[in-house]
Amino acid sequence: MSGEEAFAVRRRLSILGSTGSIGRQSLEVMAALGLSVGALTAHRNAALLEEQVRRFRPELAVLADESAARDLAVRLADTPTRVAAGRSGLLEAATLEGVDTVLTAVVGIAGAEPTLAAIRAGKDIALANKETLVCAGALVTAAAREAGVELLPVDSEHSAIFQCLQGCADRGEVERILLTASGGPFYGKDWQALSLVTKEQALQHPNWSMGAKITVDSATMMNKGFEVIEAMWLYDLPLERIDVVIHRESVIHSLVEFRDGAVLAQLGVPDMRLPIQYALTWPRRLPCPTPRLDLLRCPNLTFLPPDGENFPCLDLARQAARRGGVVPAALNGANEAAVALFLEGRIGFCDIPRLCQRAVAAAPEIPAPSLEDVLSADAAARADARSGI
Repeated sequence: MSGEEAFAVRRRLSILGSTGSIGRQSLEVMAALGLSVGALTAHRNAALLEEQVRRFRPELAVLADESAARDLAVRLADTPTRVAAGRSGLLEAATLEGVDTVLTAVVGIAGAEPTLAAIRAGKDIALANKETLVCAGALVTAAAREAGVELLPVDSEHSAIFQCLQGCADRGEVERILLTASGGPFYGKDWQALSLVTKEQALQHPNWSMGAKITVDSATMMNKGFEVIEAMWLYDLPLERIDVVIHRESVIHSLVEFRDGAVLAQLGVPDMRLPIQYALTWPRRLPCPTPRLDLLRCPNLTFLPPDGENFPCLDLARQAARRGGVVPAALNGANEAAVALFLEGRIGFCDIPRLCQRAVAAAPEIPAPSLEDVLSADAAARADARSGI
């Protein structure tokens, strides 16, 4: 048996959020690698989850929406796949026996509890759900250390940092991390222009094809603010050593500067399949079907400072990180509610940071929060944001 065949035999995954953009691309990568699927979960898309189940034959399929789960059970009655629903089903998928890795691509705070459950069950985590570390970073990283499991980043920026840090055993050698940001579709616009932005315009990202929520977060720069908080937990670095630079071309996915002045960067085409695959094959590198970066046809690479005046969400995330406790969870809850309201056409683009600022200002000080504290702060901020329109 070859090394690649042995790798394929020993890896079995659950994907939480398999019908979203990351989930679909992850299944594409898994098919190419020959990895097996233990469980698939989604929110309510029974039709697409049925297609995925029939192709990948998981042991368990879960829909959070109980009505959709009943529909799925009827659709899959001729298959051996079990169907479950709701929170209990999601937790079962995260802790399923025989699965060694859980890829968490659930959108929002909903990913925190199953991720913690998977860690405590001894599963490695391929993490595509940034809200888990934003809201519960102390709990998640402590649980991972105790269980001896890996937290493997799937986001392109954090995958880039992770790759640049391979071989760096002493984090004291790291001077700073430089997260790159495309700036989204509106970089260069002022507050007056941003106040007129439509949902359709906000969903037109210049470089990446992503889900609606993360695309809006990219447009407001909240996504980058959350990545700053993630980096603190993933790489055990203080906020002051994590910077952001606007890099419109999305060729350099992030950089690490070391104390001797050397700067390492990871470059590639803007294609999520490469960071997904690296999270699933680490520490090995296997052939990947993504297009190759052609340096002779590469655009000029430019770097600009973030515009904190017109895009205040990045600074809001830094404020939340400095205060710690449940403040990042409150920021996340308000942001999720505000983005949903914007996508529903009920508020304007510039109302998103306004509602988030209000949540940060109102968040209580809880130095060492439990998961219940985190979820409570998130829920309170959501309710306040919805009432604040």
